Amino acid sequence: MKKWLVAIFLPILILLSGCSSDPVQDDLLNYVNKEMKEAAKLEKTAVSAYEGVSGTNYQDDQTMYDVLNRDVIPNYNEFIKELESVKIETDEVREIHEIYIEGADIQFNAFAIIKQAIEEQDANLIQKANDMLADARKHLREYQTKLNKLAKEHDVEIGK
Repeated sequence: MKKWLVAIFLPILILLSGCSSDPVQDDLLNYVNKEMKEAAKLEKTAVSAYEGVSGTNYQDDQTMYDVLNRDVIPNYNEFIKELESVKIETDEVREIHEIYIEGADIQFNAFAIIKQAIEEQDANLIQKANDMLADARKHLREYQTKLNKLAKEHDVEIGK
């Protein structure tokens, strides 16, 4: 009798446990572990190139201009294309991803304005680009905060 009960109820329990999975958790895991892998590489390449010629690493306008044209803008453009092609299943993850896209678009436009500022030797454009970069950083921090919060709510660990 016990074997008969186990034979009937075990498959039902397995089916029920499969039905109670968390679609947001599944989407987050796919998003972080698969969908964002290539985008992260492209972003790192572009941002590292920019950081190598800006701030305390600034050498001269020509060097900055060359790196923007050769490395930063093309890689960042590919990064944005990759972001836009990411497949997302849930509204919760999609909402957070849109914040990332918005921040990335602002940052990309800031890089283009820096290039223009160097071409035109226009300090006002540099200030505009710096303001845009600050705005982009705000979006990217918001994205990271919301992503971490959602991950915590759905028991997903995100590596640093």
